[in-house]
Amino acid sequence: MQNETSEYMKEAIALAEKAWGMTSPNPLVGAVIVKDGKITGRGFHEQAGKPHAEVNALADAGNASQKADLYVTLEPCSTHGRTPPCTEAILRAGIGRVFIGSLDPNPAHAGRGVDILRNAGIEVFTEIEKAACAAINEAFFKWITVKTPFVILKMAMTLDGKIATKDGLSKWITGPAARQRVQRLRQWADAILVGGNTARNDHPSLTVRDIPGWRQPRRIVASKTLTPEALKSLLPDGVTPEIIRADNAAEWRSEMCRLGNENVTALLMEGGGELAAAALNAGIVDKVEFHIAPKILGGRDSRPVIGGANPLTLAEALALKNISVEHAGEDIIVVGYPDYST
Repeated sequence: MQNETSEYMKEAIALAEKAWGMTSPNPLVGAVIVKDGKITGRGFHEQAGKPHAEVNALADAGNASQKADLYVTLEPCSTHGRTPPCTEAILRAGIGRVFIGSLDPNPAHAGRGVDILRNAGIEVFTEIEKAACAAINEAFFKWITVKTPFVILKMAMTLDGKIATKDGLSKWITGPAARQRVQRLRQWADAILVGGNTARNDHPSLTVRDIPGWRQPRRIVASKTLTPEALKSLLPDGVTPEIIRADNAAEWRSEMCRLGNENVTALLMEGGGELAAAALNAGIVDKVEFHIAPKILGGRDSRPVIGGANPLTLAEALALKNISVEHAGEDIIVVGYPDYST
């Protein structure tokens, strides 16, 4: 029973991920209907404002929803928003049992959907594949609870920790597979942020490529000196950038609050080294993703992956937790979460 339950929830997670980058500011949610040991309905939340995963799965199952089991990655909503509450649809369909991956992280709603279903006589089981269900929505979970975006710092570097030559040349450090992974991160992001030096040296597009008609993220450049007019000459035609002028931790946190209030749930930082140092020192980075190419650039004046002031002791190093390592082609991808308590 436990193995089957886990497999059905994994199927729901895979369905949720079909809408990667398309649901903001809503979460990714997938659902399956199971009756007599067979999946009879599948659904996922496709886009904000469209029907939720549970409603789509129930529609797919039709009459097979009666006395069936519902597996859903996130606690069913219980309030009216742009769509009606999913708890009402579940009750109308005659579902017998509900298996939930993660509870709603919003303190105003957490557990409310579970209570409604249980009070109506439906068996409810929670925390099925909880970690995996939470992982696909880490940006939404942070934004809905503290109203600031989840920030990923992505840096491409050589094995000796360099991101560019002394003159700022950096294309291309990593290979095609790692660069394709960056496109997936850009799909996820509501906004992309780079530093002024990156804008000057790389003239980046800051766009999602190879997917016609894709929702493009907001483009933001952190610079104390660049003007909007100057940026237009640095970035490709059609790119309308914004400028952030943050000089200390308090100003960075204020900017994150502003972006969160503007429904930016997911922010991707793509460098350079001084921006990375400022963001880490301000404590606004939630996750780092370093793409390490098997190359040694050398040079004492080549640009380091993290700039900023020189530390005096190794005790000042920022530790990472929950680390994972994988390959993208020949490049190594290291992912972790800064542990600011250290």
